[in-house]
Amino acid sequence: MNLTILKSKIHRATVTEANLYYEGSITIDKSLMDAANLLPYEQVHIFNLTNAERFITYVIEGERDTGVICTNGAAAHCARKGDTLIIVSFTQMSPEEASIFKPKLVYVNPKNIQVEADLIDGKLVKLLG
Repeated sequence: MNLTILKSKIHRATVTEANLYYEGSITIDKSLMDAANLLPYEQVHIFNLTNAERFITYVIEGERDTGVICTNGAAAHCARKGDTLIIVSFTQMSPEEASIFKPKLVYVNPKNIQVEADLIDGKLVKLLG
């Protein structure tokens, strides 16, 4: 039996642009992709904290260190410039692997720059930096 486990998360990313006239996907700054262990064309689930939309799409590599988070195509209807997102990916693994696995958790400020998070008992208290 395999379990579906959180692989990575970019927490509270701000949409920098929305491009309706594109095939569809989400463009993510390459630095954030690396930090979250995301690959081009990898499936991601998007949770929009601004409007409660949830959708699934795939990652397109954005220019490194630009902070770009751009929804494309139909996704641009679900998340618009200025919206706050949680971007997650999942993986399959055995219960034994899952018991020791640690997901990549990436916290960002409103400019999509990675920051440290202050956690108490596993709960986000505030972002530092």
